[in-house]
Amino acid sequence: MRIAVTGSIATDHLLTFPGRFGDQLIAGELDKVSLSFLADELDVRRGGVAANIAYGLGALGLRPLLVGAVGRDFAEYGRRLADHGVDTGSVHVSETRHTARFICTTDAEQNQIGTFYAGAMAEARHIALAPVLARAGGLDLLLVSPNDPEAMLRHTREAAELGVAFCADPSQQLARLDGDEVRLLLRGPRHLFTNAYEAQLVQERTGWTERQVLERVGTWVITRGADGVRILAAGRPAVDVPAVPAAGPVEPTGAGDAFRAGFLAATARKDDPERAARLGAVVATTALESVGPQAYTLDGALLSARVADAYGTAAAADLAAETAAVRAPAGVVGAV
Repeated sequence: MRIAVTGSIATDHLLTFPGRFGDQLIAGELDKVSLSFLADELDVRRGGVAANIAYGLGALGLRPLLVGAVGRDFAEYGRRLADHGVDTGSVHVSETRHTARFICTTDAEQNQIGTFYAGAMAEARHIALAPVLARAGGLDLLLVSPNDPEAMLRHTREAAELGVAFCADPSQQLARLDGDEVRLLLRGPRHLFTNAYEAQLVQERTGWTERQVLERVGTWVITRGADGVRILAAGRPAVDVPAVPAAGPVEPTGAGDAFRAGFLAATARKDDPERAARLGAVVATTALESVGPQAYTLDGALLSARVADAYGTAAAADLAAETAAVRAPAGVVGAV
């Protein structure tokens, strides 16, 4: 299966605050917040939702097409992604803007406050999918992940026009999209990805109930952090897949992207959503155990062992093809 991943490509500035954000908020004064957090640590990492997902797909042995917009400062980043199996030939390079920046502070309870600067990502709206399909010789699946909002809408429309199956992953951009725009993104995706909070936001934005959303999407995959993953589909009982415990301290940035990579890699090999979610959960926890969304590496034998530990030997056998396809590490991409 040939998968194209559209969305943001960025550099992440990850800060660690040793306290709790909640301790700094004053009840009744939230309409005029003015806060500054003294961070103990700063890590500068390469990221962006689409690049993170593509990195994970490459690590799992696929060759995904990355589709997004970057600045001329992307050259080294692009070479490293290519070394990890990512096709960057459809990435648009801006002549005037820098690659996007994500600045995120994480507190002691893993709560996060982030700000995203679009930069070159604003030019993603000018990327047409037809040339991407021509370059690739066709696509089996397109993921529409957080990006310039106009680009997300364009790629959703074009997928329908070109007859390409697509997945919707609006996540962070739900804060920018209005009801009509969210409803457009949900016109028939094979999969809808959200976290638990975003699931509520989708219903609030669209005015649809859970049942009405499920009438419009194939499978709704809801990540719930330590509570695992819930899989919903119209006319079927919900399926819950437990999370995989981390082996040590965790850093959550990019874990959801790693989950999507694992899920899509299993989907590419025709696994059902429950099996796909198991692989996604193991890859997500592997990413959690590293600082930065592209700092993790995968080992097929270790990945299989973690699946067996979490879900049993039968589950590991079910995913044997996926774990056997893991690409040998080519060095760490994530650090700047």
